[in-house]
Amino acid sequence: MNHWVIYLDNNSNKKGFINDFQHGRTPLALEEFKLKNGRLFSAFTLDKLIDEEDRHDKKIISSKHQKLETMSSGEQKRALLHYLLQEKPDYIILDNPFDNLDITFQTELKSILQIHSKDITFIQLASRKEDTLSFIKNFGSIKEDKFSVIEESVLNESEITEAFNTIKIPASIISFTNLDDTLIDFKNVNISYGEKQILNNINWTVKKGDFWQLSGANGSGKSTMLSMIFGDNPKAYGQEIYLFGNKKGSGESVWDIKKKIGYYAPAMTLKFKGRHTIEHMLISGLMDSVGLYTLPTELQKRIIKQWLILLNLKELKNTYFNTLSIGQQRLVMTARAMVKRPPILILDEPTADMDDESAGLLVALVNKFAHETDTAIIFVSHRKEKGLKPKQTLELIPNVNGSSGIIK
Repeated sequence: MNHWVIYLDNNSNKKGFINDFQHGRTPLALEEFKLKNGRLFSAFTLDKLIDEEDRHDKKIISSKHQKLETMSSGEQKRALLHYLLQEKPDYIILDNPFDNLDITFQTELKSILQIHSKDITFIQLASRKEDTLSFIKNFGSIKEDKFSVIEESVLNESEITEAFNTIKIPASIISFTNLDDTLIDFKNVNISYGEKQILNNINWTVKKGDFWQLSGANGSGKSTMLSMIFGDNPKAYGQEIYLFGNKKGSGESVWDIKKKIGYYAPAMTLKFKGRHTIEHMLISGLMDSVGLYTLPTELQKRIIKQWLILLNLKELKNTYFNTLSIGQQRLVMTARAMVKRPPILILDEPTADMDDESAGLLVALVNKFAHETDTAIIFVSHRKEKGLKPKQTLELIPNVNGSSGIIK
């Protein structure tokens, strides 16, 4: 079978390539697929199926009689792959198939694809070279709108270490005083939803200057833990959870807690749909606002100028945020979460859907935060990012009694 992997970067017109391919407008090297019957394994397909289920009030691809939109990302991908394989197409386009999947399901998915590679041709679109399926022998790339053949795939083992070295992390103009050395303390925390146990006897302490990676399988409880720190999850009340020295629910409001935490997850980017410049995006991080609605002070503008220099974006300060590449947007949003130098910085899957170079730059920036500040960092990821240097890892291990926590 003539399997292909096509490497993408954050400027690749992936959607245009997929649309052209499905309508028979294939590159010359892929002309053999023009008249063949194909399917698309992608978030685009899942979105269409979720919409169709919602409009017709019927379940299409789930064998468990569960609505697609209520499944975890791993369950959705498992159901979609089973559905597509049953249709026995000539080929399947695999659009970044391993994004947002834990290591266990990645291994399972690779095994399933390996078995079916004898009967179905796979065309893998990959932002990360390490995700390349082992049985693929044909390589290509898309740079913006242009497809080209690569003679051989060479994994990029280089680590980005020299980035952001021209300036130190700018000082804070916001003061966080009277904080204990211990910022987060979970003591024997047990969480369940109905009869389903989610967390089982979790003990975890985060102190000033700590750098943690929080990892675990899909559905292991990572999001639940974050919601008890940064959100208003009612399950936190009555548990032995202490934030900034106060027991959760003892009087400190969610807003008081959020002021002391910098938080970024890729879904937040969707909130910024207006015409916000890069400079205003960063200034809004000082004000904890979506957008900028008051004139910034000279001090604020001076601090943000230093951040723009650090990010090598000073010349682009008046560029609209929504015109940036994914990589640039993620760097800006990560910096935005850090501009007030909060006691805690939470980054929730910040490198999802990023290419190798962009992910490497973001990892270098986070390592710099850890090295030069006393902000406690919690980096949530399924993937062990090359070059990331957490001091400790809390891994959630699922079992029938709820996930236990293993500190490495």
